[in-house]
Amino acid sequence: MGKNLMQTRRLSTRAAALAGAAAVAAAVLATGGTAQAQDRAADHSQTQARQRAAAAPVFLAPRELPPHPLSAWYAGNVTQGLPEAPFCLENALPTTGSSHRLFWTEYDTGASQIVVKAASADAAAKLAGAVERKVRDCAADWQRQNPQGTASWRDYGTVTGEDGAHVYGVHTSAPDSEPSIHLFGVGRDGSTVTIVGWGEMGGFADAPVADFQRTTTTAVIKLYA
Repeated sequence: MGKNLMQTRRLSTRAAALAGAAAVAAAVLATGGTAQAQDRAADHSQTQARQRAAAAPVFLAPRELPPHPLSAWYAGNVTQGLPEAPFCLENALPTTGSSHRLFWTEYDTGASQIVVKAASADAAAKLAGAVERKVRDCAADWQRQNPQGTASWRDYGTVTGEDGAHVYGVHTSAPDSEPSIHLFGVGRDGSTVTIVGWGEMGGFADAPVADFQRTTTTAVIKLYA
């Protein structure tokens, strides 16, 4: 009985060692598989980044802007560079790598989309942050330049769209002039930043915020759809 017990214990020890070795081998294989999957994902991401850097971004179509109750939207061609003196964004954007498209209605409502292709995703993230700060400071900057008027802004929060997007509103009112309301959507897809602007005479109550949020999401998603 003692000899049999010794043999049983040796067999149990050997089985446990084999099981442990198998577990270690499985873990190594799993780790290797995970590393390979991570490498493939990184390669795919880099390939996408190169393809996007080489591709021309797609701009909004007029029908994708917030509906106007009395007019259709019209659009100009996509043009290299920046639009002339974009409200709130003066000196905030580089000319290199930029293009834009202007939109208008038969009334006072107008819109624009600016696209900037930066050198990298990090550079684009920094640019998007700088643009957002510029928009948040716009009301105060305008107030300093127009001390007889009033200005205020609202943060309408983030919206879905690739690497993120944010929507803001800015209202200004000067004596002997109609008040104006502007909406801004700032979003990013990899190394590309897009800024959508909308404006008309009126106040915050006149701003089509929900529709503009959808427009901003569309602008970011379709850049490289």
